[in-house]
Amino acid sequence: MTDTRAREDVAGQAPAGSVEEIRCRGLVRIFATDGIEVQALQGLDLGVARSDLVALVGASGSGKSTLLNILSGMDTPTAGSAVVAGTDLLSMGPRDRVRYQRRTVGFVWQQTGRNLLPYLTAAENVRLPLEISRTGPRAGAGPRRDARVAELLELLQVADVAHRRPDQLSGGQQQRVAIAVAMASAPQVLLADEPTGELDEAASVDVLEALRSVNASTGVTTLIVTHDPAVSEHVSRTVQIRDGRTSTEVLRRVEVGEDGAQRHVAEEFAVLDRVGRLQLPPDFVDALDLRDRVRLALEPDRVEVRPDRTEER
Repeated sequence: MTDTRAREDVAGQAPAGSVEEIRCRGLVRIFATDGIEVQALQGLDLGVARSDLVALVGASGSGKSTLLNILSGMDTPTAGSAVVAGTDLLSMGPRDRVRYQRRTVGFVWQQTGRNLLPYLTAAENVRLPLEISRTGPRAGAGPRRDARVAELLELLQVADVAHRRPDQLSGGQQQRVAIAVAMASAPQVLLADEPTGELDEAASVDVLEALRSVNASTGVTTLIVTHDPAVSEHVSRTVQIRDGRTSTEVLRRVEVGEDGAQRHVAEEFAVLDRVGRLQLPPDFVDALDLRDRVRLALEPDRVEVRPDRTEER
């Protein structure tokens, strides 16, 4: 069980003293279709520390895919700021955008068909981004690229299927090869969009553990975007997104008791943004029948939120 409390730091901010590899402030994204405007992001704040592994969880339509498209350089926000690995995503020109997508971020799609070319083997798929980005000096680059491919396939535990094409791999193997492809150019940030969306439970666990292993081994900052709350069990920090804004966070840690036994602790926090707004968890709202307006009371150590019963008197 988790308890819910308001965070004392800035909304969505990385832990104090850490360097933020991903920093979003006040992100707004508005789409206009047939004269109708839809606000997918409504002033979203998010900070992810360097080398951290974070899950961004939200239902369909919450804005998580829009955010991921912005962080990957495939879309541009309407307003706000977004900086990834020192790159200002709002000021990138076309050439900067290509360089950013090739070298700064790696991306894993939900659909395996978007990650791997069907006519190439696993090893050839991993080698392809190295050839395109031309990483490494020309002299001796071939052997070094071969070594890099072998290293990644071994890290993702798919070295034994290096010479198989995607249609000869299981869904879990395909996604682990896809992670290797995304890591080929040694990006600073790894983004994964519903990486377990098409997998069964066992394969999902394997892929999530593979992402955790890559994060631990390489230090790549990793953001997993998903609607599956089970992903949160594999990361130390989960950020919930609702209605285009971050709403709650769950932080997990291991504590050692006086008896020497370890126990896992999970704490849920409501996220407070820069202007003092927060989203109450839906079960809290339902339990007290909160609607329209509420009463606030400032106590020495807390803020109380109570339903307004004026009309019932």
